[in-house]
Amino acid sequence: MPALHMSFYSAFILSGLGLAFHRTHLVSALLCLESMMLSMFVAMTMWPIHTQATSPTILPILVLTFSACEASTGLALLVASTRTHGSDYLHNFNLLRC
Repeated sequence: MPALHMSFYSAFILSGLGLAFHRTHLVSALLCLESMMLSMFVAMTMWPIHTQATSPTILPILVLTFSACEASTGLALLVASTRTHGSDYLHNFNLLRC
């Protein structure tokens, strides 16, 4: 496995592990999700170059668009939850309560 692929895989796995184990603040969860999307974007951007495709694909632009939408939605949820609950601790949130 080339070192470039290994770095993309390790970045994705490490951000997934960060999302799984460091869930105290909503900001840290959002940063882990954003790093996962960034590693996917870089991998999809380098994929046509690595395969020597003649035409670049539109898929990295779509991933970047969804990543921006995810970031704006996450920040809106962060502001709303901080205003209603007073902090961004994830253990304060109850999913069964509206």
